Amino acid sequence: MEKVKVLVVDDSAFMRKLITSFLEEDQRFEIVGIARNGQDAVQKAKLVSPDVITMDVEMPILNGIEALQEIMKSNPIPVVMLSSTTKEGAENTMLAFQYGAVDFITKPSGAISLDLHKVKDDILEKVYYASKVKQEKLRRYSEPLKTSIPYVENCSKIDNKEKVLRKFESKKKLVCIGTSTGGPRALQQVITNLPKDIDAPILIVQHMPPGFTKSLASRLDSLSLLEVKEAEDGEIIQNGVAYIAPGGFHLKVRKVGASLAVQLEQTPPKNGHRPSVDVMFESISKIPDYGKIAVIMTGMGSDGTEGLKTMKSSGDVQCIAESEDTSIVFGMPKSAIASQMVDYVTNLDEISTQITKLLLK
Repeated sequence: MEKVKVLVVDDSAFMRKLITSFLEEDQRFEIVGIARNGQDAVQKAKLVSPDVITMDVEMPILNGIEALQEIMKSNPIPVVMLSSTTKEGAENTMLAFQYGAVDFITKPSGAISLDLHKVKDDILEKVYYASKVKQEKLRRYSEPLKTSIPYVENCSKIDNKEKVLRKFESKKKLVCIGTSTGGPRALQQVITNLPKDIDAPILIVQHMPPGFTKSLASRLDSLSLLEVKEAEDGEIIQNGVAYIAPGGFHLKVRKVGASLAVQLEQTPPKNGHRPSVDVMFESISKIPDYGKIAVIMTGMGSDGTEGLKTMKSSGDVQCIAESEDTSIVFGMPKSAIASQMVDYVTNLDEISTQITKLLLK
């Protein structure tokens, strides 16, 4: 088996040693270089041609964000960022996604984390999956995103599913989106291309630890016509607002009179995730009198598939899955498509248009 070649970048010798030892213990990986700052990383990337780079965010001379930009400009390589949980660290992580980082790992206790072993499994899994991202896809992924609000004349022009959609179209709507690896950038593509007066609330589960979802919501809010916020327990959900599940909490929905309200829970993770797409979908399946639009985008694993099956068995649901061509990691969409519960397989840049079509009456 050909090993995944990894370049480890961190300004702390201790952190470099820890990350290197974790990877070397796994026979899938080979360390082909280490670098102690961003400038060193850019040079080493050219010399050793790694399959994946682990990149610290905060470094001297050239920081991780600046190094990432340089690498993506010249010869794109999958990069997994390592970030602290500070507000600045979270904001820098969002920038890293903007410039083409595939994924990130949170250092448990700051820049020099003596307890990095707590995220060892995350490091191994995310570096491995990052190595599977093809360069051509990465090149497209790192290009600037475009915003273009879709205009659709008539929902009946979607395709030949008018009869299936007729009952769906007569109901109030609810949009629910699940994503993981590559998700922050995918969400930016979709959410920023939805109109301000969208006639439905949007509920989002993005696999992220506590401390990062607020920065994600703030960034998307600053770029979007509609309001984007981190969901709060008990708030009544409104049309034209996108609610992102806070890291560490499951997002559910419950009826409050004629309205719907957010319900946040710290019940155990489901299949290793909290928030979980399955938990959100299963909760939404219990809400009557709504047409539901479920969207499953790029990500590792199969989160969302079981919840989608529950939704499909209990109400009017139309499901959109991101295509393999645009998914950074074709795990979650692939699993959903294999369940035969998906109605539309769509490239990322067309998902917002498909949502808008389904919302029009």
